Amino acid sequence: MDMKFELTGYCHSNYALSFSQLGKPRKLPACGGWVIERNIPGTTHSDCMGCYPLFSCKDWGKIHEDLIEIRSEMVSLTLVTDPFAPFDKAYLEKIFNIVKPYKNHFVADLHQDLNSFVNKKHRQKARSALSIMQMEFCNEPLKYLNEWIVLYQNLVKRHSIIGIRAFSNESFHRQLETDGMNIALCRICDEIIAAMLFIVDGDVAYTHLSAFSDKAYNVNASFGLYWGVLNYLKELNVKFVDIGAGSGISQSETDGLIRFKTGWSNTNRMVYLCGCILDGEKYAEVCRLKSIEGNNYFPSYRVGEFT
Repeated sequence: MDMKFELTGYCHSNYALSFSQLGKPRKLPACGGWVIERNIPGTTHSDCMGCYPLFSCKDWGKIHEDLIEIRSEMVSLTLVTDPFAPFDKAYLEKIFNIVKPYKNHFVADLHQDLNSFVNKKHRQKARSALSIMQMEFCNEPLKYLNEWIVLYQNLVKRHSIIGIRAFSNESFHRQLETDGMNIALCRICDEIIAAMLFIVDGDVAYTHLSAFSDKAYNVNASFGLYWGVLNYLKELNVKFVDIGAGSGISQSETDGLIRFKTGWSNTNRMVYLCGCILDGEKYAEVCRLKSIEGNNYFPSYRVGEFT
């Protein structure tokens, strides 16, 4: 079996369970992925969403079977595709009401030498950072749960993160138990100043989350962290690394995060927002109840939910 389809990373049960505070994790038995059932506020109805940030599953050709299964119970389904998923776009367009480009994910193709595509200034800052800090890699990240939580809480405070990305301690406990999850640590002396959670799934890896102490920002630790992780993954014979996308819908080249991620990548892959109205009557009913008229959000009745 192709290792890309083993139940690890984003399609692992522990990862889905990390979103239990949002709703009830539910496995889609045919395709092997997970969604989160959520009550629609002000109604007795429910809908479901793929796990953040990406929906992953074992068999993309069987999602239609799961849609039939949940159609009588859910109003709608929304998910964002895995950038490395082997799906047929025409198939998705047949079974979903909406399949639209969502974000370009920056990707490092490790078939190439890192020095040939990583931005020169990124490499310079990485060398400077790594001259004063040490890196460590661990495939049992739960050992560092407390240290990770401290770093991430600093990130939440610094960037005023709210909503789905403001993960709870319980959520992180589940995520760090997920098969395929790894952690990279940066230390100065014995102090952990930066860390990255990343998923290794066969010959593909995903940079899941990074977090930093105040000291890390002063020494460009993020550059050393990414350079170290990419080299580590190359040694593991990983072929592609998802660096992720920008934090908003807009992908402006003037955005600092976009420039940072562009500097580590040599290609990109589009991810798609897929939305399916499972019960048209209930969907229309909820929109009327919430006085929702036409908008570009799916599902329409949840417009503004993550802002």
